Amino acid sequence: MKLIPRNIEEQLVKKLKKGDILAFNELFDFYGKRLYSFSMGYLKSDPECEELVQEVFTKVWERRSELKEELSFRSYLFTIAFNIIRKYFRSRIQQSKYIESSVLNDFHLETSENIDYNSLKKHIEDIVSAMPARRKEIFIKSRFEGLSVCEIAQELNISRKTVENQLTEALKFLRNNLTRNQLALALFFSLFVS
Repeated sequence: MKLIPRNIEEQLVKKLKKGDILAFNELFDFYGKRLYSFSMGYLKSDPECEELVQEVFTKVWERRSELKEELSFRSYLFTIAFNIIRKYFRSRIQQSKYIESSVLNDFHLETSENIDYNSLKKHIEDIVSAMPARRKEIFIKSRFEGLSVCEIAQELNISRKTVENQLTEALKFLRNNLTRNQLALALFFSLFVS
């Protein structure tokens, strides 16, 4: 699954801003599955993930007139999803005293206003570019192009096990080169980085 080219995304956002339901549906079709897959890593629940996707796109529709087509729509979606998941875990903590959760520790971050998307994106790109060529290629195909292990193995004519091993090493390399807060943010950005 490839990313929407920036110019096409801008056109869709411009149409959405004017209330074009077809543009909304196209953006939903593309990003809905990504948001669902991403949120599953944190929420671990089909109904909650479906609800998150619905809530994100409901907010997008309600605020469509405020959209700025020159800004990253992916980043905008990330910010909404980030805030919803943080709110979910805050609520969960209050209800169940879930304070020691490792998931919560990952969410002990600065406010979304302080997140420097471009800086972290550049930092991640620098780390990824320092990986060996084949590992970098596999990582990019997996995390940025959305290909499955099978699809990568088939495309590169290598075994699934090789792909899995390279992805494991790539993630280990990223973890070793990012702080705890940067790592949590990187998981979010892996969904949206172009």
